[in-house]
Amino acid sequence: MRSDYNPESPLVMHIDLNSAFATIEQQSRPMLRNRPVAVVNRRTNLTSIVTASYEAKAFGVKVGMRLIEAERLMPGLIAIESDPEKYRFVYKKLSKILSDYSPNFVMKSIDEGVIDFHGVVNCRPMQEIGLEIKQRLRDEVGNYMRCNVGIGPNRFLAKTAAGLHKPDGMDEINHTNLRQVLATLELTDLTGIASHNEARLHKIGINTPLQFLDSSSVTLEKIVFKSVIGQHWHQRLRGWEVDDRVFDMKRVGRQYVLESRNLNRTQIVQRLHNLCESVGSRLRSQNKTARGIYVYAKTAEHGYWHASKMTQLPFYSDGTIYSLAYQLFSRAPDGIREIGVHCYELSDDDDTQLSLFGDVIVREHQLSDAIDNINQRYGDRTVHSADTMATDELIKQKVPFGGVRYL
Repeated sequence: MRSDYNPESPLVMHIDLNSAFATIEQQSRPMLRNRPVAVVNRRTNLTSIVTASYEAKAFGVKVGMRLIEAERLMPGLIAIESDPEKYRFVYKKLSKILSDYSPNFVMKSIDEGVIDFHGVVNCRPMQEIGLEIKQRLRDEVGNYMRCNVGIGPNRFLAKTAAGLHKPDGMDEINHTNLRQVLATLELTDLTGIASHNEARLHKIGINTPLQFLDSSSVTLEKIVFKSVIGQHWHQRLRGWEVDDRVFDMKRVGRQYVLESRNLNRTQIVQRLHNLCESVGSRLRSQNKTARGIYVYAKTAEHGYWHASKMTQLPFYSDGTIYSLAYQLFSRAPDGIREIGVHCYELSDDDDTQLSLFGDVIVREHQLSDAIDNINQRYGDRTVHSADTMATDELIKQKVPFGGVRYL
Protein backbone atom coordinates (compact mmCIF):
# COMPACT_ATOMS: atom_id res chain seq x y z
CA MET A 1 0.00 0.00 0.00
CA ARG A 2 1.28 3.45 -0.87
CA SER A 3 1.24 6.11 1.81
CA ASP A 4 -0.83 8.54 -0.27
CA TYR A 5 -3.89 6.22 -0.50
CA ASN A 6 -6.79 7.09 1.79
CA PRO A 7 -6.36 4.58 4.66
CA GLU A 8 -9.72 5.03 6.40
CA SER A 9 -12.38 2.33 6.62
CA PRO A 10 -14.83 2.88 3.72
CA LEU A 11 -17.83 4.95 4.81
CA VAL A 12 -19.47 5.77 1.45
CA MET A 13 -22.08 3.48 -0.10
CA HIS A 14 -23.35 3.66 -3.70
CA ILE A 15 -26.66 1.96 -4.55
CA ASP A 16 -27.49 1.34 -8.22
CA LEU A 17 -30.75 -0.24 -9.40
CA ASN A 18 -30.01 -2.88 -12.03
CA SER A 19 -31.40 -2.02 -15.51
CA ALA A 20 -33.80 0.12 -13.54
CA PHE A 21 -36.67 0.93 -15.89
CA ALA A 22 -36.72 -2.51 -17.54
CA THR A 23 -36.62 -4.24 -14.15
CA ILE A 24 -39.43 -2.01 -12.83
CA GLU A 25 -41.54 -3.03 -15.85
CA GLN A 26 -40.73 -6.69 -15.17
CA GLN A 27 -41.65 -6.20 -11.51
CA SER A 28 -44.99 -4.61 -12.36
CA ARG A 29 -45.80 -7.09 -15.17
CA PRO A 30 -44.80 -10.65 -14.17
CA MET A 31 -45.33 -11.91 -17.74
CA LEU A 32 -42.23 -9.90 -18.77
CA ARG A 33 -39.91 -11.53 -16.24
CA ASN A 34 -36.94 -13.45 -17.64
CA ARG A 35 -37.75 -12.09 -21.11
CA PRO A 36 -35.82 -9.59 -23.28
CA VAL A 37 -37.33 -6.15 -22.64
CA ALA A 38 -36.37 -2.72 -23.98
CA VAL A 39 -37.83 0.51 -22.64
CA VAL A 40 -38.26 3.31 -25.19
CA ASN A 41 -39.73 6.80 -24.98
CA ARG A 42 -42.10 6.10 -27.85
CA ARG A 43 -42.90 3.19 -30.13
CA THR A 44 -41.23 3.95 -33.46
CA ASN A 45 -38.42 2.11 -35.24
CA LEU A 46 -36.18 5.17 -35.08
CA THR A 47 -36.50 5.69 -31.34
CA SER A 48 -33.54 4.92 -29.07
CA ILE A 49 -33.51 2.41 -26.26
CA VAL A 50 -33.57 3.96 -22.78
CA THR A 51 -32.97 0.76 -20.81
CA ALA A 52 -32.58 -2.90 -21.72
CA SER A 53 -33.18 -5.86 -19.42
CA TYR A 54 -30.31 -8.22 -18.75
CA GLU A 55 -31.99 -10.79 -20.96
CA ALA A 56 -31.83 -8.30 -23.85
CA LYS A 57 -28.29 -7.19 -23.02
CA ALA A 58 -27.16 -10.80 -23.38
CA PHE A 59 -27.93 -10.48 -27.12
CA GLY A 60 -25.96 -7.24 -27.48
CA VAL A 61 -28.86 -4.81 -27.05
CA LYS A 62 -27.50 -1.57 -25.58
CA VAL A 63 -28.77 1.74 -24.24
CA GLY A 64 -28.86 4.35 -27.03
CA MET A 65 -29.25 1.76 -29.79
CA ARG A 66 -32.03 2.34 -32.31
CA LEU A 67 -34.97 0.02 -31.75
CA ILE A 68 -34.84 -1.22 -35.34
CA GLU A 69 -31.19 -2.24 -34.86
CA ALA A 70 -31.94 -3.95 -31.53
CA GLU A 71 -34.77 -5.96 -33.08
CA ARG A 72 -32.33 -7.29 -35.69
CA LEU A 73 -30.09 -8.56 -32.88
CA MET A 74 -32.98 -9.91 -30.84
CA PRO A 75 -36.06 -10.67 -33.00
CA GLY A 76 -38.17 -11.48 -29.92
CA LEU A 77 -37.36 -8.18 -28.19
CA ILE A 78 -40.33 -6.70 -26.31
CA ALA A 79 -40.41 -2.90 -26.60
CA ILE A 80 -42.24 -1.12 -23.76
CA GLU A 81 -43.06 2.58 -23.78
CA SER A 82 -41.65 4.34 -20.73
CA ASP A 83 -43.91 5.06 -17.77
CA PRO A 84 -42.32 7.97 -15.83
CA GLU A 85 -44.85 7.92 -13.00
CA LYS A 86 -44.00 4.31 -12.24
CA TYR A 87 -40.27 5.12 -12.12
CA ARG A 88 -40.86 8.17 -9.93
CA PHE A 89 -42.71 5.93 -7.47
CA VAL A 90 -39.70 3.59 -7.19
CA TYR A 91 -37.35 6.58 -6.97
CA LYS A 92 -39.28 7.90 -3.97
CA LYS A 93 -39.29 4.46 -2.34
CA LEU A 94 -35.53 4.07 -2.78
CA SER A 95 -34.94 7.62 -1.54
CA LYS A 96 -36.96 6.86 1.62
CA ILE A 97 -34.98 3.67 2.27
CA LEU A 98 -31.62 5.41 1.94
CA SER A 99 -32.68 8.31 4.15
CA ASP A 100 -33.19 5.90 7.04
CA TYR A 101 -29.45 5.24 7.32
CA SER A 102 -27.91 8.71 7.25
CA PRO A 103 -28.96 12.34 6.84
CA ASN A 104 -26.02 12.60 4.43
CA PHE A 105 -27.58 10.84 1.47
CA VAL A 106 -28.26 12.06 -2.04
CA MET A 107 -30.01 10.65 -5.08
CA LYS A 108 -27.56 11.10 -7.95
CA SER A 109 -30.12 10.07 -10.54
CA ILE A 110 -33.51 8.41 -10.67
CA ASP A 111 -31.89 4.98 -10.16
CA GLU A 112 -28.73 5.75 -8.15
CA GLY A 113 -28.17 6.97 -4.62
CA VAL A 114 -25.21 7.62 -2.33
CA ILE A 115 -25.09 7.34 1.46
CA ASP A 116 -22.23 9.04 3.32
CA PHE A 117 -21.77 7.56 6.79
CA HIS A 118 -19.15 10.10 7.93
CA GLY A 119 -20.26 11.57 11.26
CA VAL A 120 -22.95 8.92 11.72
CA VAL A 121 -22.80 6.75 14.84
CA ASN A 122 -22.90 3.27 13.36
CA CYS A 123 -21.76 0.04 14.99
CA ARG A 124 -22.86 -2.22 12.14
CA PRO A 125 -20.60 -3.47 9.34
CA MET A 126 -21.18 -1.73 6.01
CA GLN A 127 -21.70 -5.08 4.28
CA GLU A 128 -24.54 -5.86 6.68
CA ILE A 129 -26.24 -2.55 5.89
CA GLY A 130 -25.83 -3.20 2.17
CA LEU A 131 -27.53 -6.59 2.44
CA GLU A 132 -30.35 -5.00 4.47
CA ILE A 133 -30.93 -2.35 1.80
CA LYS A 134 -31.13 -5.07 -0.86
CA GLN A 135 -33.73 -6.94 1.18
CA ARG A 136 -35.75 -3.80 1.92
CA LEU A 137 -35.86 -3.00 -1.80
CA ARG A 138 -37.39 -6.44 -2.42
CA ASP A 139 -39.76 -6.17 0.54
CA GLU A 140 -40.90 -2.57 0.03
CA VAL A 141 -40.91 -2.30 -3.78
CA GLY A 142 -41.08 -5.85 -5.14
CA ASN A 143 -39.38 -9.22 -5.03
CA TYR A 144 -38.05 -8.90 -8.60
CA MET A 145 -36.10 -5.73 -7.78
CA ARG A 146 -32.32 -5.96 -7.59
CA CYS A 147 -29.58 -3.46 -6.89
CA ASN A 148 -25.82 -3.33 -6.79
CA VAL A 149 -24.11 -1.97 -3.68
CA GLY A 150 -20.63 -0.47 -3.79
CA ILE A 151 -18.64 0.53 -0.69
CA GLY A 152 -15.59 2.77 -0.78
CA PRO A 153 -13.71 5.58 0.96
CA ASN A 154 -15.06 8.16 -1.53
CA ARG A 155 -17.93 8.51 -3.97
CA PHE A 156 -15.87 7.56 -7.00
CA LEU A 157 -14.54 4.25 -5.65
CA ALA A 158 -17.95 3.38 -4.15
CA LYS A 159 -19.53 3.83 -7.58
CA THR A 160 -16.71 1.83 -9.18
CA ALA A 161 -17.33 -0.97 -6.68
CA ALA A 162 -21.06 -0.93 -7.47
CA GLY A 163 -20.28 -1.71 -11.10
CA LEU A 164 -18.01 -4.70 -10.55
CA HIS A 165 -20.50 -7.58 -10.42
CA LYS A 166 -23.85 -6.78 -11.99
CA PRO A 167 -26.59 -7.70 -11.44
CA ASP A 168 -27.26 -7.81 -7.71
CA GLY A 169 -23.63 -7.64 -6.59
CA MET A 170 -21.99 -6.06 -3.57
CA ASP A 171 -18.30 -5.10 -3.47
CA GLU A 172 -15.93 -2.98 -1.44
CA ILE A 173 -12.85 -1.08 -2.60
CA ASN A 174 -10.40 0.13 0.05
CA HIS A 175 -6.71 0.94 0.35
CA THR A 176 -5.79 -2.75 0.68
CA ASN A 177 -7.41 -4.00 -2.56
CA LEU A 178 -7.40 -0.82 -4.68
CA ARG A 179 -4.60 -1.94 -6.99
CA GLN A 180 -5.99 -5.45 -7.29
CA VAL A 181 -9.42 -4.14 -8.40
CA LEU A 182 -8.09 -1.52 -10.83
CA ALA A 183 -5.93 -4.20 -12.47
CA THR A 184 -9.12 -5.93 -13.65
CA LEU A 185 -10.61 -2.84 -15.33
CA GLU A 186 -10.22 -0.86 -18.55
CA LEU A 187 -9.85 2.93 -18.56
CA THR A 188 -13.38 3.38 -19.89
CA ASP A 189 -14.75 1.34 -16.96
CA LEU A 190 -13.94 4.38 -14.79
CA THR A 191 -16.77 6.89 -14.48
CA GLY A 192 -15.68 10.08 -16.25
CA ILE A 193 -13.30 8.39 -18.68
CA ALA A 194 -15.02 8.11 -22.03
CA SER A 195 -13.35 7.99 -25.45
CA HIS A 196 -12.12 11.61 -25.38
CA ASN A 197 -10.34 11.34 -22.03
CA GLU A 198 -9.15 7.85 -22.89
CA ALA A 199 -7.42 9.29 -25.97
CA ARG A 200 -5.78 11.98 -23.83
CA LEU A 201 -4.37 9.34 -21.51
CA HIS A 202 -3.26 7.05 -24.34
CA LYS A 203 -1.41 9.94 -25.93
CA ILE A 204 1.17 9.96 -23.13
CA GLY A 205 1.29 6.20 -22.62
CA ILE A 206 -1.32 5.75 -19.89
CA ASN A 207 -3.21 2.71 -21.14
CA THR A 208 -4.57 1.07 -17.97
CA PRO A 209 -6.21 2.18 -14.71
CA LEU A 210 -3.10 1.09 -12.79
CA GLN A 211 -0.89 3.32 -14.95
CA PHE A 212 -3.45 6.09 -14.38
CA LEU A 213 -3.24 5.50 -10.62
CA ASP A 214 0.57 5.58 -10.65
CA SER A 215 0.79 8.84 -12.61
CA SER A 216 1.93 11.91 -10.72
CA SER A 217 -0.31 14.84 -9.93
CA VAL A 218 1.93 17.09 -12.06
CA THR A 219 1.64 14.79 -15.08
CA LEU A 220 -2.14 14.63 -14.85
CA GLU A 221 -2.57 18.37 -14.27
CA LYS A 222 0.04 19.82 -16.62
CA ILE A 223 0.18 17.29 -19.46
CA VAL A 224 -3.00 15.18 -19.61
CA PHE A 225 -5.90 17.39 -18.50
CA LYS A 226 -4.08 20.77 -18.54
CA SER A 227 -6.17 22.00 -15.60
CA VAL A 228 -6.94 21.39 -11.93
CA ILE A 229 -9.04 18.44 -13.12
CA GLY A 230 -5.78 16.48 -13.21
CA GLN A 231 -5.29 17.09 -9.47
CA HIS A 232 -8.85 15.94 -8.85
CA TRP A 233 -8.19 12.68 -10.70
CA HIS A 234 -4.98 12.11 -8.72
CA GLN A 235 -6.95 12.43 -5.45
CA ARG A 236 -10.07 10.63 -6.64
CA LEU A 237 -8.22 7.48 -7.71
CA ARG A 238 -6.52 7.27 -4.30
CA GLY A 239 -9.78 7.34 -2.38
CA TRP A 240 -9.86 10.99 -1.32
CA GLU A 241 -13.17 12.82 -1.69
CA VAL A 242 -13.34 15.49 -4.39
CA ASP A 243 -16.87 14.89 -5.72
CA ASP A 244 -18.96 16.03 -2.75
CA ARG A 245 -20.07 19.13 -4.63
CA VAL A 246 -23.33 20.48 -6.01
CA PHE A 247 -23.12 22.33 -9.32
CA ASP A 248 -25.55 25.04 -10.30
CA MET A 249 -27.58 24.65 -13.46
CA LYS A 250 -26.00 25.96 -16.65
CA ARG A 251 -28.86 25.38 -19.09
CA VAL A 252 -32.32 23.86 -19.47
CA GLY A 253 -33.38 22.11 -22.66
CA ARG A 254 -35.43 19.52 -24.52
CA GLN A 255 -34.94 17.77 -27.82
CA TYR A 256 -37.14 15.59 -30.01
CA VAL A 257 -36.51 13.15 -32.86
CA LEU A 258 -39.33 13.66 -35.37
CA GLU A 259 -41.62 10.67 -35.66
CA SER A 260 -41.78 11.04 -39.45
CA ARG A 261 -39.62 12.49 -42.21
CA ASN A 262 -42.77 13.73 -44.02
CA LEU A 263 -43.85 16.46 -41.60
CA ASN A 264 -44.42 19.91 -43.06
CA ARG A 265 -42.97 23.08 -41.59
CA THR A 266 -46.13 23.94 -39.62
CA GLN A 267 -46.16 20.52 -37.96
CA ILE A 268 -42.48 20.76 -37.04
CA VAL A 269 -43.02 24.21 -35.51
CA GLN A 270 -45.89 22.82 -33.42
CA ARG A 271 -43.47 20.29 -31.97
CA LEU A 272 -40.94 23.03 -31.32
CA HIS A 273 -43.68 24.96 -29.50
CA ASN A 274 -44.34 21.94 -27.27
CA LEU A 275 -40.64 21.71 -26.41
CA CYS A 276 -40.59 25.42 -25.53
CA GLU A 277 -43.46 24.94 -23.08
CA SER A 278 -41.63 22.04 -21.47
CA VAL A 279 -38.41 24.06 -21.19
CA GLY A 280 -40.31 26.98 -19.66
CA SER A 281 -41.89 24.73 -17.06
CA ARG A 282 -38.51 23.23 -16.16
CA LEU A 283 -36.90 26.65 -15.97
CA ARG A 284 -39.52 27.98 -13.57
CA SER A 285 -39.52 24.79 -11.47
CA GLN A 286 -35.92 25.63 -10.56
CA ASN A 287 -36.76 29.31 -9.88
CA LYS A 288 -34.56 30.44 -12.75
CA THR A 289 -34.76 33.01 -15.52
CA ALA A 290 -32.69 32.99 -18.72
CA ARG A 291 -31.13 35.50 -21.08
CA GLY A 292 -29.94 33.17 -23.83
CA ILE A 293 -31.76 30.81 -26.17
CA TYR A 294 -30.29 28.17 -28.47
CA VAL A 295 -32.15 26.23 -31.17
CA TYR A 296 -30.81 23.39 -33.27
CA ALA A 297 -31.94 21.01 -35.99
CA LYS A 298 -30.39 17.89 -37.47
CA THR A 299 -30.92 17.17 -41.14
CA ALA A 300 -29.87 14.36 -43.44
CA GLU A 301 -28.42 16.79 -46.01
CA HIS A 302 -26.97 19.66 -43.96
CA GLY A 303 -26.01 17.83 -40.78
CA TYR A 304 -26.19 19.97 -37.63
CA TRP A 305 -27.73 23.45 -37.88
CA HIS A 306 -28.01 25.81 -34.91
CA ALA A 307 -28.69 29.42 -34.00
CA SER A 308 -28.69 31.35 -30.73
CA LYS A 309 -29.56 34.76 -29.30
CA MET A 310 -28.86 36.73 -26.13
CA THR A 311 -31.44 39.19 -24.81
CA GLN A 312 -30.95 42.31 -22.72
CA LEU A 313 -33.74 41.40 -20.30
CA PRO A 314 -34.24 38.06 -18.54
CA PHE A 315 -37.12 35.93 -19.79
CA TYR A 316 -39.25 33.41 -18.03
CA SER A 317 -42.53 32.56 -19.77
CA ASP A 318 -43.43 29.90 -22.34
CA GLY A 319 -44.62 32.61 -24.72
CA THR A 320 -41.32 34.49 -24.71
CA ILE A 321 -39.27 31.31 -25.09
CA TYR A 322 -41.38 30.22 -28.06
CA SER A 323 -41.30 33.66 -29.68
CA LEU A 324 -37.50 33.76 -29.53
CA ALA A 325 -37.13 30.15 -30.66
CA TYR A 326 -39.56 30.66 -33.55
CA GLN A 327 -37.56 33.63 -34.85
CA LEU A 328 -34.36 31.59 -34.83
CA PHE A 329 -35.96 28.45 -36.25
CA SER A 330 -37.31 30.32 -39.27
CA ARG A 331 -33.77 30.17 -40.67
CA ALA A 332 -33.44 26.39 -40.27
CA PRO A 333 -32.95 24.29 -43.44
CA ASP A 334 -35.45 21.72 -44.72
CA GLY A 335 -35.19 17.97 -44.32
CA ILE A 336 -35.24 18.12 -40.53
CA ARG A 337 -35.17 14.89 -38.51
CA GLU A 338 -34.45 16.23 -34.99
CA ILE A 339 -35.05 19.52 -33.18
CA GLY A 340 -34.05 20.99 -29.84
CA VAL A 341 -34.24 24.16 -27.77
CA HIS A 342 -32.14 25.23 -24.78
CA CYS A 343 -32.15 28.23 -22.46
CA TYR A 344 -28.83 29.40 -21.02
CA GLU A 345 -27.26 32.26 -19.07
CA LEU A 346 -29.48 31.32 -16.15
CA SER A 347 -29.89 33.32 -12.97
CA ASP A 348 -32.06 33.07 -9.88
CA ASP A 349 -35.60 34.29 -10.31
CA ASP A 350 -35.93 37.53 -8.33
CA ASP A 351 -39.30 39.30 -8.21
CA THR A 352 -37.68 42.52 -7.00
CA GLN A 353 -35.20 42.55 -9.86
CA LEU A 354 -37.84 41.73 -12.46
CA SER A 355 -40.03 44.55 -11.22
CA LEU A 356 -37.33 46.99 -12.28
CA PHE A 357 -37.99 46.05 -15.90
CA GLY A 358 -41.61 47.13 -15.91
CA ASP A 359 -45.18 46.07 -15.35
CA VAL A 360 -45.38 43.93 -18.50
CA ILE A 361 -42.74 41.51 -17.25
CA VAL A 362 -44.29 41.41 -13.79
CA ARG A 363 -47.72 40.54 -15.26
CA GLU A 364 -46.12 37.87 -17.45
CA HIS A 365 -44.43 36.46 -14.37
CA GLN A 366 -47.72 36.33 -12.45
CA LEU A 367 -49.58 34.69 -15.35
CA SER A 368 -46.90 32.00 -15.73
CA ASP A 369 -47.02 31.29 -12.00
CA ALA A 370 -50.80 30.91 -12.12
CA ILE A 371 -50.61 28.44 -15.04
CA ASP A 372 -47.86 26.46 -13.31
CA ASN A 373 -49.95 26.19 -10.14
CA ILE A 374 -52.88 24.77 -12.12
CA ASN A 375 -50.65 22.26 -13.92
CA GLN A 376 -49.03 21.16 -10.66
CA ARG A 377 -52.39 20.63 -9.05
CA TYR A 378 -54.31 18.97 -11.88
CA GLY A 379 -51.54 17.39 -13.96
CA ASP A 380 -48.89 18.39 -16.50
CA ARG A 381 -50.19 20.38 -19.46
CA THR A 382 -53.70 20.85 -18.08
CA VAL A 383 -53.25 24.40 -19.37
CA HIS A 384 -51.14 24.84 -22.50
CA SER A 385 -51.18 26.46 -25.92
CA ALA A 386 -53.92 25.25 -28.27
CA ASP A 387 -51.27 25.13 -31.00
CA THR A 388 -49.60 22.15 -29.28
CA MET A 389 -52.71 20.03 -28.59
CA ALA A 390 -51.99 17.63 -31.45
CA THR A 391 -48.48 16.92 -30.16
CA ASP A 392 -49.26 15.69 -26.65
CA GLU A 393 -49.41 12.00 -27.62
CA LEU A 394 -46.09 12.32 -29.44
CA ILE A 395 -43.86 14.44 -27.19
CA LYS A 396 -44.00 12.95 -23.74
CA GLN A 397 -41.99 13.86 -20.70
CA LYS A 398 -38.75 11.92 -20.75
CA VAL A 399 -37.38 10.17 -17.71
CA PRO A 400 -34.35 12.13 -16.45
CA PHE A 401 -31.39 9.72 -16.25
CA GLY A 402 -28.67 12.18 -15.36
CA GLY A 403 -30.32 14.09 -12.52
CA VAL A 404 -33.31 14.46 -10.27
CA ARG A 405 -33.97 18.20 -10.49
CA TYR A 406 -37.36 17.76 -12.16
CA LEU A 407 -38.68 14.83 -10.10
